[in-house]
Amino acid sequence: MSADEALHFPGYEFDMPAQDGPDVEPEGLPTIPRPVNWNLLTSDQAAFEWVELDRWVNWLRRTYGLGPSIIPPLWHRHSELVWELSALHLHWLCAYDEEQHGSAPFGWHRDFAEARERLHDWVAACGSRLDRDRSTRQTAWPGEDPAPPVEEMTVEDRAADFRRFVVEDVAHRRAVENAFIAAGTDDPS
Repeated sequence: MSADEALHFPGYEFDMPAQDGPDVEPEGLPTIPRPVNWNLLTSDQAAFEWVELDRWVNWLRRTYGLGPSIIPPLWHRHSELVWELSALHLHWLCAYDEEQHGSAPFGWHRDFAEARERLHDWVAACGSRLDRDRSTRQTAWPGEDPAPPVEEMTVEDRAADFRRFVVEDVAHRRAVENAFIAAGTDDPS
């Protein structure tokens, strides 16, 4: 699978954009930038948001020549990186909106410099690299079950891993939605 192949899974098909076009809006979806709360997205929303964020992150890393110590290949597997990159994406969308003040992009670049420092710190802490990745280490607090052991994996095909990750995330969200709907229909009252 190459990075330019469409993302396919039941009910969804997303064509990958041109590498230099992060702001292309799919038809029928909102064009007004809004914060993304990854904890509350439906399966449909998550499918869209993952693909959009991935498109933008690929554009960002190529445009600014960002190495894996800032944005590692498996950034999508680290929630701290997802939240930071998602916020940076929203900030970029707002800064470059046609109705924004002309100095807004300058503010974005100032904030981007700070965000790169945070990204670098988080990547160093999680241990993700160009060719290897592991889950971010968790510390169990007193009274909690011990944190699961952290296993390192080899990064062989970033695009294929992203596709698998999104399919699994959307399927999990859809299962939760279906269980919620089924619980509501089982209620005899």
